[in-house]
Amino acid sequence: MKKLLSVRYGEWAFNLSMLSVRLVLGLVMLFAHGLDKLQNFSKLQGNFYSFMHLGTKTSLVLVIFAELFCSVFVILGLFTRFSVVPLAVTMAVVIFGYDAGKPWAESETAFVYLAGYFTLLLCGPGKISIDGMISK
Repeated sequence: MKKLLSVRYGEWAFNLSMLSVRLVLGLVMLFAHGLDKLQNFSKLQGNFYSFMHLGTKTSLVLVIFAELFCSVFVILGLFTRFSVVPLAVTMAVVIFGYDAGKPWAESETAFVYLAGYFTLLLCGPGKISIDGMISK
């Protein structure tokens, strides 16, 4: 009971927590969003949100890069801090661009992703990652 109420944590708990955050965010983003957009590329490219007037196709390619390739890097814990930047930017564009003017509740999922990516950016991937193994 004493440990349950403690605000202290061990190094193993931190590393396991970062692994958990990486795996959940990375796998869900990869399979629920990235692969879906890649498989439906031809359907989506005509009416996708055009970020900064880059065009629908270019914006879709950038989002697929973030959601697919950067998610794989996050899962592996390879170049994690660099990989979460495109993912965080994508979620910020969803919240403040695509969903702008809509009720905040409609951006709930994007907020959760953004918070997780921000956590990984600040804390890093932990030692149970390729980055952690390289830095030994």
